Amino acid sequence: MERKSSNRSHDGTQGVYTHSSTATGTEMEFSVFLPDHEDGEKLPVVFYLSGLTCTQANVTEKGEFRAACAELGLIFVAPDTSPRGEGVPDDADGAYDFGLGAGFYVNATEEPFAKTYQMREYIETELPALIGAEFPADMTRVGIMGHSMGGHGALTIALRNPSAYKSVSAFAPIVSPLNCPWGEKALTGYIGADKAKWRDYDACALIEDGARVPEILVDQGTADNFLEGQLKPELLTQICEKTGQPLTLRMQEGYDHSYYFISTFMRDHLEWHAIRMKS
Repeated sequence: MERKSSNRSHDGTQGVYTHSSTATGTEMEFSVFLPDHEDGEKLPVVFYLSGLTCTQANVTEKGEFRAACAELGLIFVAPDTSPRGEGVPDDADGAYDFGLGAGFYVNATEEPFAKTYQMREYIETELPALIGAEFPADMTRVGIMGHSMGGHGALTIALRNPSAYKSVSAFAPIVSPLNCPWGEKALTGYIGADKAKWRDYDACALIEDGARVPEILVDQGTADNFLEGQLKPELLTQICEKTGQPLTLRMQEGYDHSYYFISTFMRDHLEWHAIRMKS
């Protein structure tokens, strides 16, 4: 692991790091905010998964999480959204919603993406092991959250691994890739045409198939231009009501899909995670 930068901020240290990933076979970059702490103290961790077109830099620079994390004693980890580098395949047409910056947190099985697009393995296994080894992190107290494509990632990863996460929340998540154009394109390209194989990467399908977490928090802006065509939070509400999966869905009047929205409610989410880290 190599540290690219380190900055003092809000009674803590904001760092950006790179390392050679065995999951993706590429160099991967991530950021970590580490609050000040006592020697030997282990802190709970929140992983934040970003959305389409993003790197770790978007939330690191615009997420406004550091003051809250310092007060709450939370380590904040933000990975990239896809492998990158020479030889990493991209969308053939250079579109924003597939390929670089759009890994969808899946383990790709279709060529030419299968070799490097192993973001599920990276987020579920490799990165947590690295954080636990290199930082004063209590890996028995871990939460996960994300935005849009990253909200999809956070929900599906927590639902598949309920014992690994104390809490899960999302901002404007893609709740059902089986039922939206972004998901259709991404899962066809990465996983293939057999939709039965997509269910592992669809929060609504996972819940329908029996996956459970203690509770889910979702914030969604009513002025989000992707609300009806791509995000469809009503599908998550319907399946949670049908199955008894606890869900708090807050429709935030007038907010869009941007970091103006995310940063407004970031503290709420971090406080929500912190409370559940104590149990």
